[in-house]
Amino acid sequence: MATKPGIPKGTRDFSPEEMAKRNYIFDTIRQVFHLHGFRQIETPAMENLSTLMGKYGEEGDKLLFKIQNSGDYFAGITDEELLSRNALRLAAKFCEKGLRYDLTVPFARYVVMHRDEISFPFKRYQIQPVWRADRPQKGRYREFYQCDADIIGSDSLLNEVELVQIIDAVFTRLGIRVAIKLNNRKILAGIAETIGEPDKITDITVAIDKLDKIGLENVNAELASKGISQEAIGTLQPIIQLSGSNTDKLSTLKGILAASETGMKGIEECESILRTLESLPVRNEVELDLTLARGLNYYTGAIFEVKALDVQIGSITGGGRYDNLTGIFGLPNVSGVGISFGADRIFDVLNQLDLYPKETPDGTQLFFVNFGEKEAHYALPILAAARKAGIRTELYPDAAKMKKQMAYANSKQIPFVALIGEDEMQEGKVTLKDMSTGVQQRLTPEELIASFQKQ
Repeated sequence: MATKPGIPKGTRDFSPEEMAKRNYIFDTIRQVFHLHGFRQIETPAMENLSTLMGKYGEEGDKLLFKIQNSGDYFAGITDEELLSRNALRLAAKFCEKGLRYDLTVPFARYVVMHRDEISFPFKRYQIQPVWRADRPQKGRYREFYQCDADIIGSDSLLNEVELVQIIDAVFTRLGIRVAIKLNNRKILAGIAETIGEPDKITDITVAIDKLDKIGLENVNAELASKGISQEAIGTLQPIIQLSGSNTDKLSTLKGILAASETGMKGIEECESILRTLESLPVRNEVELDLTLARGLNYYTGAIFEVKALDVQIGSITGGGRYDNLTGIFGLPNVSGVGISFGADRIFDVLNQLDLYPKETPDGTQLFFVNFGEKEAHYALPILAAARKAGIRTELYPDAAKMKKQMAYANSKQIPFVALIGEDEMQEGKVTLKDMSTGVQQRLTPEELIASFQKQ
């Protein structure tokens, strides 16, 4: 018996109907990117592991999908190394490449490699899949699409403001109510200094970034497991639980972080971003959230995260400022800031809220029933003219029973059906049936095409 086929956990097939919905998301995001002057690039699905490793922190490195070398990958490996069963060491010898974990690190590599062809500031976007060897669960996949926009080669906080505007515009167009959360890694560094644990900034940010997922008690337990003192953990509590308006939070923080130059710089940056946004028509709430940490190590300034308000799901967009990501590839002191829309989670949110347009944007509009060879040959020039006019049109390939052809049209939710018999051919016309009302009218090919152009 043949083995039943399957796909790896954490991956999905998408039907034509689902692809139409996904393309609606991609097209909406792409249109907003274009309105703001971003240009598209693409990078390979696989990168050298030397490009990827060490950029996402210890936890991120564990989630990299590694690609086994082709050829005799045992060459040069001793029996002792094989018997040691040291997975990390053996993987380093077996694998020189890996699937990309995100689009930002490959983008930094791209900028360094193409620096002589780029005009700065460089505004690029990318819509491509990424892969993470994560444990699959609701809203979390091993293969998923990211839609990234980055501005590199400029320190201006107007870039952060523009990215918030992009987030707001995309979700307004999609009809999703969101909270846009803002924090700053400099504030987090200032907090680490203030509680007396400046060397534990990474452990602190990784832990508090999980507050929504695992709760305060478990965050505190994780902090203690990393060697952070109970006194420091106690000092941290009122800071990460600050409430009130953005102004109230920043005012309180100024008192707490007064002795930290880094922390005060982060407060100043957040104030500037929020003040500028107040003068702009941003429809969704922008909230200062001190528990927002973003686990990736390369962020150095403002950080963003977007949560859907009407659906229980993880963040659907995130990003932040990185000051020297290109430095690891030999191009120091090039600052950038970017955001990434999680298309797969947005897809799930739109499905749950039933927010897709009722008419499929790329579905067939006009379907010709095939009554036989003569009728099909009569129809073909009309199909060609309709397509030239931009009408999405198809002819059933076989002269099958009428019931079967109409069932096909219904299954694809095609709104109009064209019928051609002896009478129509003699008159040089087509009978057009509106599938929603059942109304039929006999039209010339020119009238048929004109009727669609008026819609």
